[in-house]
Amino acid sequence: MSAPLRRLQQAPRHLLVCEKGHARHERSRHAAHVRDHAYNCRVSVLIPECGVLPQVLKSAVADLGEYYVVRGLSVHQLVAHEFVESFVRKGSCYALAYNTRIDQDNTAALLPTGKLILSVDKDTYEELGLQGRPSRYSGKKPMRYIITIDLTDSSFHPDGKKHKRVLWALKEKKPLEFDFLLAWYNSGAEGSTLMSYFSKNQIQALKPKVTFSTLRDLQCPVLQSNELQGKPEESCSTEELFEWLGAVLNQVNLDNVSSSFLSTYCCPQPNTIVDQAFLCTITGFIIPEKIIQLLEQLCCYFGEPKLAQWLTLTVHGFADSPVSWRENEHGFHKGGENLYNFVIFRNLDYWLQMALGTNDDCPP
Repeated sequence: MSAPLRRLQQAPRHLLVCEKGHARHERSRHAAHVRDHAYNCRVSVLIPECGVLPQVLKSAVADLGEYYVVRGLSVHQLVAHEFVESFVRKGSCYALAYNTRIDQDNTAALLPTGKLILSVDKDTYEELGLQGRPSRYSGKKPMRYIITIDLTDSSFHPDGKKHKRVLWALKEKKPLEFDFLLAWYNSGAEGSTLMSYFSKNQIQALKPKVTFSTLRDLQCPVLQSNELQGKPEESCSTEELFEWLGAVLNQVNLDNVSSSFLSTYCCPQPNTIVDQAFLCTITGFIIPEKIIQLLEQLCCYFGEPKLAQWLTLTVHGFADSPVSWRENEHGFHKGGENLYNFVIFRNLDYWLQMALGTNDDCPP
């Protein structure tokens, strides 16, 4: 059997990093991990022993804010001085090229730190003439390059050579144009809005789509917050919980019946059956600041006595985003996985599970 064929038959590498902490500990890093994962397309909340979402959580879900789709937006508009001063320096601005394939197309993303990331093929890289580096996942002969431009750098001003060079490359030398997802978080500061700034472009305001469902007679793993690895006959491990949660969120049958041709998966042992569990799924362009607010409300859920021993918050990143956590390069390979999950326990201990695919670095 040839080497390429053997590689195709091999299961791709997956990485699952787990840590535990307490949501109220002064050194807890849970909010920092959320903040470092900029581009999120789906958020799922699962609460066992819950039939109706409390009003305070409904309000948190409804307050996820707007995002925008801008059609045919030229990248040079994101490096314009007026845009940088109005949005990049006055809040957290998020932009992600939409409907592009990270392993085949040119793509771009603007991080809330003010870093503009361009992931481009070799021909585009050479035409642009901007300094970059080979992609870590393009093989021995680089066919893809990563260009990082810091829009907040002190030398990046309209009269500087660097700004003029970048603007010329993106506006005249090799114009790049994409459909973009945009969002801006500015803590209530007054100023221009994305809708008004891009009024000459084809721009549309959207809200995340929210769906609610109730799962009946759900088999749930037994968990102990202080046992990440689980204990035989006492509790399940973090890996078993992660696999089970993936099955539940994808509506996989957990009965392991012989007549099923789709799945032979069953809930790990030990487990318990809950009468009902509430599942909330949110899809759209969801920024970290809003996820942190939702996470805080989920921690407050246990402020009053509840039947549930724990709940989960699962966040999926865009498969074709050029970065995963922080500025870590992200590749698609066979699935483009980059997601994380919080298991929040009644005592506010938490497990954080961060999962990535083959073409990714270990999360920070």
